[in-house]
Amino acid sequence: MRRLSLSLFLISVAALSACKPDAPAPRAATGQSALDVMELVAVGANRCWFKSGDPDFKAYSLAPELSSFSGRPRILLVRKGSSDIRPLLVVQAEGKPARLDAFGPLMGEALAPRIRTDVIRWAKGSKDC
Repeated sequence: MRRLSLSLFLISVAALSACKPDAPAPRAATGQSALDVMELVAVGANRCWFKSGDPDFKAYSLAPELSSFSGRPRILLVRKGSSDIRPLLVVQAEGKPARLDAFGPLMGEALAPRIRTDVIRWAKGSKDC
C-alpha cells in the first residue's frame, strides 16, 4: 500500500507539473478510475477552497463536470459573477489508473504550487485542507 501511495504521488506530481492539456502523463501500475479520483478532488476543492471561505479562492466559483462523456471528468474554476465563462483552471483525470492534469491561467500564477499540493493530497484520499 505504501509503495502504491508513493507511486501515485510521483505520478500525480509529474502529471500536474504540465501546463498543457496535451502533455503526456504517466500511468500507474494500479489505481483508481478517473471518476473516483476526480470525485475526491471535487469534494476537497469544494470543502476547502469554497465552503471554508478561503480568501485565495473568493473571486472564483467551482464548476464540477464529473459526468463527462469524454472519459475525462473534471472540475473548472471560473471567475465568480463574470459573464466570461472561460475556465481559469481545469483539473481533470483520465483512464484507469487515473492520470491527473491541471492547466489554465491559474497554473501560471502564485496559486499554482498550492493548487498542485491540494489536488495531489485530495487525489490520494486525504480530507485535510
